Amino acid sequence: MKLNCDLGESFGPWKMGQDELIMPLIDQANIACGMHAGDPLIMQRTLQLAKSHNVEIGAHPSYPDLQGFGRRSMVMQQDELTALLHYQIAAIDGMASTLDLSLTYVKPHGALYNDMMAKSELLGWVMLAINSYYKPLALMIQSTANWQQHLAMANKLGIQLHFEAFADRRYMSDGSLMPRSQAGAVLNAEESLQQVKTLLESQCVITNDNNELPLKVDSLCVHSDSPDSLIIAQQIHQMVSDYASQR
Repeated sequence: MKLNCDLGESFGPWKMGQDELIMPLIDQANIACGMHAGDPLIMQRTLQLAKSHNVEIGAHPSYPDLQGFGRRSMVMQQDELTALLHYQIAAIDGMASTLDLSLTYVKPHGALYNDMMAKSELLGWVMLAINSYYKPLALMIQSTANWQQHLAMANKLGIQLHFEAFADRRYMSDGSLMPRSQAGAVLNAEESLQQVKTLLESQCVITNDNNELPLKVDSLCVHSDSPDSLIIAQQIHQMVSDYASQR
């Protein structure tokens, strides 16, 4: 199981996350493309940081919403969404190429990510946009109870999926995340580590109604934007490394 993190989300003098400290702990960096965060210099520096630690790089596109950090939904037509995704992916892809790096996957951000996981038609549009890009790219999506259906959709287009789970979020019975507005939606450090342990050992999570939900998980998302996130990421990194060495 790999570890991924959303990075490059600073903008100008505004700093977000602890990119320099968390990059050595992860396998995949989802780099903001300028529509919810990130600017050309931040993108370049994040790519250089990923290169120095041999971390796989992915595009992290969003709705055009700098003011709302990409967390506000927008209604778009399919051609608009396709162009929006290609524009952002091409930006980070081109910058990566100048550093002799290769972009390998896409993970949508914020409201776009949530919307595509809630609406099958929108997920299909995102997949078609990835499929029509000039080179093959994988798509990272949330693993839910419907992961087999999503895999079948991707297989029809010849797209590789990276299924991800979240270390610090409580799951609902259908594999969706409990809304942050509800108490207990965000797990504390101890709960997060227990959730990772359960995923590693049993390939499942314990849902809000205390049932086991089997999930296909290729990558585990950790965060870098809370006071204790770095400590948690370090512990998860060690836990995953120890588990891999014992197999």
